[in-house]
Amino acid sequence: MAKKTVASLQTSSKRLTKAIKMVRSPKSGAYTFAESVMAPELVDQWLSKK
Repeated sequence: MAKKTVASLQTSSKRLTKAIKMVRSPKSGAYTFAESVMAPELVDQWLSKK
């Protein structure tokens, strides 16, 4: 499964990161991309979830 942090976003005083991961659909077996914008500290935790 490919995982990659794509961009760091700056908004006022908060630093945010956009993370994208490939997720395999249990129904069809096709891959889709899940995107999320979060604090940099939470990226590893989000990527490790199934």
